Amino acid sequence: MYDIIIIGAGPAGISASLYAIRANMKVLVIYKGISNLGKATKIENYYGFVNGITGKELYDNGIKQAKNLGVEIRNSEVTGIESIQNGFIVKTPEDEYSGKAVIISTGNKKIAPPIKGINEFEGKGVSYCAICDGFFYKGKNVVVIGNGNFAYSEAKTLSNVTNGITILTNGEPTNITKEILKRQSQYVNIPKEREIKSTANEFKINNKKIKEIVGDKKVEKIVFEDLSEIKVDGIFVALGEAGANDFAKTLGIITENDNIKVNENMETNVKGIYACGNITGGLLQVSKAVYEGAKAGLSAINYVKEIDNT
Repeated sequence: MYDIIIIGAGPAGISASLYAIRANMKVLVIYKGISNLGKATKIENYYGFVNGITGKELYDNGIKQAKNLGVEIRNSEVTGIESIQNGFIVKTPEDEYSGKAVIISTGNKKIAPPIKGINEFEGKGVSYCAICDGFFYKGKNVVVIGNGNFAYSEAKTLSNVTNGITILTNGEPTNITKEILKRQSQYVNIPKEREIKSTANEFKINNKKIKEIVGDKKVEKIVFEDLSEIKVDGIFVALGEAGANDFAKTLGIITENDNIKVNENMETNVKGIYACGNITGGLLQVSKAVYEGAKAGLSAINYVKEIDNT
């Protein structure tokens, strides 16, 4: 078991890892691809760089610095976080990792597809959290909009309560990795337009482009670009990767204006879970992210020491 698992390798997450590793903690950082920082052409308002520095250079240097100090870093997609006794399980397509404390520093990745009706029916059949709202669709037909591991993970959650599930890729190619299927299912090959065989259910894949969502007071059907239709009771949106808000909802973390709510020590309302960086709102600057990462790291260190001594 790790002492601290950090999700995200931007300035906030790496800052937290540096403090944690120097306190002799066993630290794991999990990140997927480069953060928004890497897209910055030049940063000239951060201390110590006379001629400025590109976002990618700063990002890469942070990861190298953490590795040099002994931080374990894995490039993978986090698909979910679950509470267990005395800690948490962080899930990726390849494996599951247990930790005593978790620091979320991924930013906010809630994505609404540009589909007519998607915003109008939010809360009236359209949801962004399977574990939160799946119960309300017990025995009903639902779809998941998405084409990757996050969509598959949400479909797996819904399969416990719903009658039938179809994953709608909205015209995108299916991008569910073999690793997540191996870990969660019995399967032969990754299907493209066939069915995914799970342990007790079948998820159908529909690759058609969606035109609009139709209903009166709630969702009733989905119309595709070819004018074909399917009747649905619920729509769960799971585009791209799971983000901080997705983790917050599943863990019961309080959010405010799509930001995770924290106190001055970067603590959330869930003991052992911390958040820092862009997901906490406020000034979206490297200096602020580094400060919050340091605070989160120090708070998590104190928490781990406290539970180790009990």
